[in-house]
Amino acid sequence: FVIDNLNRDRKIRLYLPKNYSDSSKRYPVLYMHDGQNLFDNSTSYAGEWNIDESLNQLELSNLELIVVGIDNGEEKRWNELSPWENKKYGKAEGAEYMEFIVNQIKPFIDSTYRTISNRKNTAIIGSSMGGLISHYAICRYPEVFGKAAIFSPSYWYSKEVYNYTRNNLFPRSTKLFLGVGKKEGEMVDASQKMYDYILNTDHPAENLILRIDPDGDHNESAWGKQFIPAIKWLFE
Repeated sequence: FVIDNLNRDRKIRLYLPKNYSDSSKRYPVLYMHDGQNLFDNSTSYAGEWNIDESLNQLELSNLELIVVGIDNGEEKRWNELSPWENKKYGKAEGAEYMEFIVNQIKPFIDSTYRTISNRKNTAIIGSSMGGLISHYAICRYPEVFGKAAIFSPSYWYSKEVYNYTRNNLFPRSTKLFLGVGKKEGEMVDASQKMYDYILNTDHPAENLILRIDPDGDHNESAWGKQFIPAIKWLFE
């Protein structure tokens, strides 16, 4: 694909349930950032999440999902995953990147594959800067994304995330899973602050969870470990 507003090529990686071709079922969809790191160690620059193995495991309990992995922009990753400018790291291109997902990728996926396209069955998931842009996404596009899993979010990157959340409250039915590792220092405090912040907006406590992994660190292995609990909570 070409990101229209940024004029850059982008690879998309797709996971379909094992029985997709033998059924007529429609499936919920997860949109995930850093596609290179999701499925295969050979394409990853920092290890993989083991998403395909996790999804195979979830299928055993009849939780079947389509995953759309959007590759990051490599040297442009910081820019594309940042909704707000940080003078140290340069221009913010997060708005254009999310327009690409919402206006180009999602319509293609929904028209090509058997998806359940409503917000209740559409989730966005990311870690670190991918967590920050996922948080932005559920505030900016509440009619598109009804669920989000946000791992080790880089809330430090821009304090504007708090003002933006307050001024763009997502619907009370939105389900938000915040996951962070105990070994991540200030990210634990920032995630706790955001959890409390959202609760104080009267968002239903049953639709918000903060999970702190006592052994978790800032890496793909830790995020992959939290993936199954997050998906089960979001969809079951």
